[in-house]
Amino acid sequence: MSDDIPLAPFAHESLDSVPEPKSIIAEGSEAVKGTVHRVAGAIEAGRRPGMPLSILSNIAREAPLASLLVAFLLGVAIARRR
Repeated sequence: MSDDIPLAPFAHESLDSVPEPKSIIAEGSEAVKGTVHRVAGAIEAGRRPGMPLSILSNIAREAPLASLLVAFLLGVAIARRR
C-alpha cells in the first residue's frame, strides 16, 4: 500500500474560472448594440401619443412649410450664439 492519499481539488479553484478575453471588435459591437437599443427605446417612448415626438410629427404633417420655416429660424438663432 501506498501512503500517498490523493488530494481533493480546492473549492476556490473551480469558482474563479478566468473568462475568455473578448476581442476589441466584439466589445465594440456589444457596446453599439446596447446603445442602439437604448436610443430606439427612447424614440419609441417619445412617439407615444401626447409625447414631444408625436406632437412634432403631427405639426409637421399638418403644416410642413411652416414647420420648415420654424426649423430654419431656430437653426439660424442657434448658429448666431456660437
